[in-house]
Amino acid sequence: QVQLVESGGGVVQAGGSLRLSCAASGSILSLNDMGWYRQAPGKQRDVVAVIGSGGSSNYADSVKGRFTISRDNAKKMVYLQMNSLKPEDTAVYYCHAVGFYYRSYDGKPAGFNSWGQGTQVTVSS
Repeated sequence: QVQLVESGGGVVQAGGSLRLSCAASGSILSLNDMGWYRQAPGKQRDVVAVIGSGGSSNYADSVKGRFTISRDNAKKMVYLQMNSLKPEDTAVYYCHAVGFYYRSYDGKPAGFNSWGQGTQVTVSS
C-alpha cells in the first residue's frame, strides 16, 4: 500500500506561521489529488486544501489568503504553509492522497486512498 507521514505540527502563537509536510512512500505508480484535512475536538474532519497533480488547488473559505498548499511530485511530497494562524485553526491535521500503486502480490496496478496519522497544530491566543 501507500504510506503518508506528516511532520511540522506544533504550538504557535496567534499570528504565527507553521509549515506542514507530508511524505508519500510505497510502490507508487501515480499520485493524483493530495490534500490536507483537519479535525478539531468534537468536530468532524473537514477539508483544508487540495492540490491536483498539475498544481491546481482549492481551499476552504476559512483559510483562503492565509494558507498555501504546494507539492513536489519528484519527491512525492505535499506541503501546507500556514500564515496568520488563529486559535480556531487548532486541530489535528491529516494528509490525504489518492492515486495508483503496484500491488506487492502480483505487481498489477490498483487504486489507493490513504491517510496519514495526523499532526497536532495548536494556536494559542
